Amino acid sequence: MKLDVLAIGAHPDDLELGCGGTLALLARQGRKVGVLHLTRGERGTRGTEAERRAEAERAAAALGAAELAFLDCGDGSLRNGPAEEDALIAVLRRWRPELVFGPTPRDRHPDHGRAHELVEAAAFYAGLANRAAESGPPHRPAAVFAYMQHDLFTPSFIVDVTADWDTKLESLRAYRSQLYQPDQGEDENPLTKISTPEFWHAVEGRARHFGLLVGATFGEPFWSRSPLAVGDPMAILPRGVR
Repeated sequence: MKLDVLAIGAHPDDLELGCGGTLALLARQGRKVGVLHLTRGERGTRGTEAERRAEAERAAAALGAAELAFLDCGDGSLRNGPAEEDALIAVLRRWRPELVFGPTPRDRHPDHGRAHELVEAAAFYAGLANRAAESGPPHRPAAVFAYMQHDLFTPSFIVDVTADWDTKLESLRAYRSQLYQPDQGEDENPLTKISTPEFWHAVEGRARHFGLLVGATFGEPFWSRSPLAVGDPMAILPRGVR
């Protein structure tokens, strides 16, 4: 299937946390959205590999994703060498997205920074006719935008996800092994940072903060290495109370 947008995460739940609202918005608008996890979260503290895959499938369905796939880049020590680049190039050429959302350049989790390097490199190399030629005709996405994870950055733009916030939360509730669930009883799994109630509330707090900056209730921030083309400056004016 030809995709409009491909969201890539190092681990299942990364992209839902970072840009789930934006993906839900695009899918609702009729865009073909794909989800790619570079690992299966197999070395995570909580949840089995099978559980995490099933959770990722439910989350993708909640967001309205048209495609879902996994690569084997190595959880807990993510590899971003030529073999991993070729695997990602093959995906990009198969689905041919115009826009790619990927991990942030620098983050608390080392896998996220490595994943950013892998995504950025593969998105460029996928446009070279003589690189991994066996995987199909070249295709280079028009842009790669990074979504925010743990560490902050100055956003290049913020997407108003207010209308799709509940859909984002639905996708996050799919990750019962990873994230705190308000309706969940006693949890016998080891406690991690993202499984705490504080983290769950912080997801909303961050979205409210970035939404406020653009006159929205909830917003998701993104970073772009390149300048953005604006066809109508009036269309990007902040809304809300001035």
